[in-house]
Amino acid sequence: MENMFELFYEEPEVKDVVNASDLRLEGGHIEFENVHFSYIDGREILQDVSFSVMPGQTLALVGPSGSGKSTIIRLLFRFYDVRGGCIRIDGQDISQVKQASLRAHIGVVPQDTVLFNDTIANNIRYGWIPATDQDIQEAAQAADIHDRILSFPDGYNTQVGERGLKLSGGEKQRVAIARTILKGPHIILLDEATSALDTETERNIQASLAKVCAHRTTIIVAHRLSTVVGADQILVLKDGHIVERGRHEELLQKGGVYAGMWLQQQTGDEGESKEHHTEKPQGSKNAS
Repeated sequence: MENMFELFYEEPEVKDVVNASDLRLEGGHIEFENVHFSYIDGREILQDVSFSVMPGQTLALVGPSGSGKSTIIRLLFRFYDVRGGCIRIDGQDISQVKQASLRAHIGVVPQDTVLFNDTIANNIRYGWIPATDQDIQEAAQAADIHDRILSFPDGYNTQVGERGLKLSGGEKQRVAIARTILKGPHIILLDEATSALDTETERNIQASLAKVCAHRTTIIVAHRLSTVVGADQILVLKDGHIVERGRHEELLQKGGVYAGMWLQQQTGDEGESKEHHTEKPQGSKNAS
């Protein structure tokens, strides 16, 4: 318990500047300009990263583990401040605005959804606490989990269990999507949102994610490239640098890093699909 109480005396590393103003969000235009960042001195995670996402566009970040993809999401949410360069939303430097106002406009669908040992309704309501039961049900319908919830004996009053153990991976992910829909943010961050799911469940959830992201500025960190083929812009990161950028078709034609990753995953997916066929006759067809 003493260790717990010590946390209250921890000084936050990221603080609002004196007289910080609220973020005035107009369209959701995101700019990274010559951003440098390191968690520990001497080891730069991001080196001179620059890109721009226009309002309503989808940007995908791909690349090997440790290339800096998730770090970009953390910096945008301002869990950390940049060491050099600048991040702007609608022309405003995010280090100069109140953190609470910045985060109010951003919705995150993470890889690992945190659920509380409470009802499904209250777990969805966490996206926007004042929501009515009708708001919650509409969000669940948009996330395509409403009918599933109604099939449980206690419906929306079903207890999800510790860390949501009574729900499948796909159901948990839909709860996370429903939360984000309920929050109604202008900017959406998907951090490996479906990488923990099997290919078939992932494909079903992609349609729900597409609904959430429509007309919103979206940044996707993706491991499976088949989930980002429709992105307006794809950035390929390697060792903290952007090594390629463009749309899916352009990057395939270049025959570079992205094309190599795509070929490798296609071969892997075909192998996985054949395995499913031998295990159960109704197995999924080849991915993408």
